[in-house]
Amino acid sequence: MPIDVDKVLGAELPAATWSWGPDQVILYHLGIGAGVPATDEGELDYTYETRLKVLPSFGVLPVFGMLGGMGGVEGLSFNPMMLLHGEQTVEVHKPLPTAAEVTSSGRISDVFDKGKGAVVVITAETRDAGGDLLCTNRFLSFIRGEGGFGGDPGPGPRNPAPERKPDLVVESTTLPQQALLYRLSGDKNPLHADPAMAALGGFDRPILHGLCSYGIVCKAVVDHALDGDPTAVTSYDARFTGVLFPGETIVTSIWREDDRILVDARCKERDTPVISNAALTAKL
Repeated sequence: MPIDVDKVLGAELPAATWSWGPDQVILYHLGIGAGVPATDEGELDYTYETRLKVLPSFGVLPVFGMLGGMGGVEGLSFNPMMLLHGEQTVEVHKPLPTAAEVTSSGRISDVFDKGKGAVVVITAETRDAGGDLLCTNRFLSFIRGEGGFGGDPGPGPRNPAPERKPDLVVESTTLPQQALLYRLSGDKNPLHADPAMAALGGFDRPILHGLCSYGIVCKAVVDHALDGDPTAVTSYDARFTGVLFPGETIVTSIWREDDRILVDARCKERDTPVISNAALTAKL
């Protein structure tokens, strides 16, 4: 059944509450590869509660409970195995704390027709118990086979990588069990754990979560371009352009341009794209 844009566009998703403490922050950081080497001073900042700091990409987690409401939107019916995460933006309005109780609310802010698929964009705000806005997320999902309804195709890719050599190149090796570890932070999509479900999605084995790669790349930039200071990041925008299998290595190329850091990430073993058209704005 085609998407009913009139019903879907602007639809509100049920608000969801979530809380976290140091253990959830550490688990997330381990899920994106922190802690190697285990005794490294910089890695302990991500994995030891007495000196903990929070990467800005952690700001995507509080919204997961609310995103489940996407399946209940009137006029939007699709096979979940045909949904791919296309783009992600997180805007951080204040440094993320090591513990908080938050509420996330969101709506479907855009619907685009890409012909072979539909793009559905959810914009969500996360506020702390005092009502202060912590972060704003923009989730862009590509639903295969749901296009062709005659809608607006939407804008093209943003943040093209410069043609010059990168200022920095960082390699991040993932664990064979990386997806099994990362899913404990809340994204339980079986595509990332169950070979049979991965096959239904068109993959010969489970793939790493796009948001896991997103966090790995964020950590690479913070550690190597921002002196390990996650509070310098004010926004992070990325496009998912390929899959990574657990155990493979992400090669992150980094360019500094004014207050932006442009990023491109590829799979080392297969020389295929993972994340492109990415940019972090930062207080440099």
